Amino acid sequence: MADATDALRTVDLGAIEPARSRHMWTRSSLALTDSLAVVGQWDGTITAVDRESLDTVWTVDHVDSPASLLESDDQIIAAGRGETGTIAAYDAKTGDQQWSYATADDIGAPTSDRVFEQPYVVDLAVGEDRLFAAARRYERDGKDRRWHSAVYAFGSEGTVDWQYSVDASPIALAPNAAGDRLAVGYNRCMGDHNHGLVVLDTASGQPAWMWDPGTEGDRRVGDVSYDGDSLAVTSHGDKRGYLLGPGGRQQWRVDLAVPTEIEDETLYAYPNHVHAHDGRVAFLTGNTYPEEGRETEGRHPNEHRIVGVDADGAELWDADLGGFVHGTAVDGDRIVIPCAQNFRTRDSSTHALREFNLAGGPKEATTVDGISTAAAVDGGAVAMVEEPIVYHDEGEKRGSYALHLG
Repeated sequence: MADATDALRTVDLGAIEPARSRHMWTRSSLALTDSLAVVGQWDGTITAVDRESLDTVWTVDHVDSPASLLESDDQIIAAGRGETGTIAAYDAKTGDQQWSYATADDIGAPTSDRVFEQPYVVDLAVGEDRLFAAARRYERDGKDRRWHSAVYAFGSEGTVDWQYSVDASPIALAPNAAGDRLAVGYNRCMGDHNHGLVVLDTASGQPAWMWDPGTEGDRRVGDVSYDGDSLAVTSHGDKRGYLLGPGGRQQWRVDLAVPTEIEDETLYAYPNHVHAHDGRVAFLTGNTYPEEGRETEGRHPNEHRIVGVDADGAELWDADLGGFVHGTAVDGDRIVIPCAQNFRTRDSSTHALREFNLAGGPKEATTVDGISTAAAVDGGAVAMVEEPIVYHDEGEKRGSYALHLG
């Protein structure tokens, strides 16, 4: 894999608390327009930077932490985590707010000041004529745990065309190319809703069909990605990858990080991300966990791995990602991945932005001293956010809070 680090141009983003050995919340977001790189920061600041001059074009304060940014119809859509779970649209050229919507009005206000229990707009997606969003809120009272969630379809002026609400935790959205279906992945089903995947009719917001890996427990689906009429799915239930046809008919499945016995421990890793395009699919896995407890010195052989498969589910290539992946940036058969820390091995040489082609596998890597936590791709342009890190057993601060353009 070639190294593209020398081609970086950098913009300082100020101060942020360094990450530690274990990965933290999604604290930064990134979007590219034809002329701008737009960064969302943990403190609520959204900054648009000219891609050529690197000058700041505009800055606004979002009411919550903008963990998600999306460019759509000359607008920057921002959403994230905070007391209101607000989704807002800003004019891409000026930063002027066009509309906003507080999802906490539907899913409820936080019942504690813990970050995990704040309303969180976990994903945004653009359809043919609508913006889709998924919001969730968790609450715990002793042993009683529950999720409140809503999936929305917004019109161009921020009007809610429909809302689909269940007592489960949505994690990912994927509209199909035809524009008539929206796949919703649920990673935790702890209440009455027991389907890890719901495919909604985009005109009505009503379920067209549902699917579930059929496993015990509340873990269900990690990510979803449409390719024509087929839908690629990662299963948190059985740690496999699936390709489903219309109506949920299984075309194939592949083992990704299934429970494996290693030195008297049974270890697994969650398949967290998937990207499907033109008959090929890439699956990504995350951290190792033991079936008993939460701590282990072992490592699953397929943790932090990306694997590309063909239309029949046969493996084409694979590669080591080195560390945890918060999200991916995709453009056709191109997939760009910000790879952060590996808290079990703590090897800073793995911090990088890695690029892959669905057909051929690894292409380029851009290494950073800190950790790469957000990325965006637009044609030939790539951007990432680096955050500083201090490993708990080293005490050395590595890297800085910065936007890199390459």
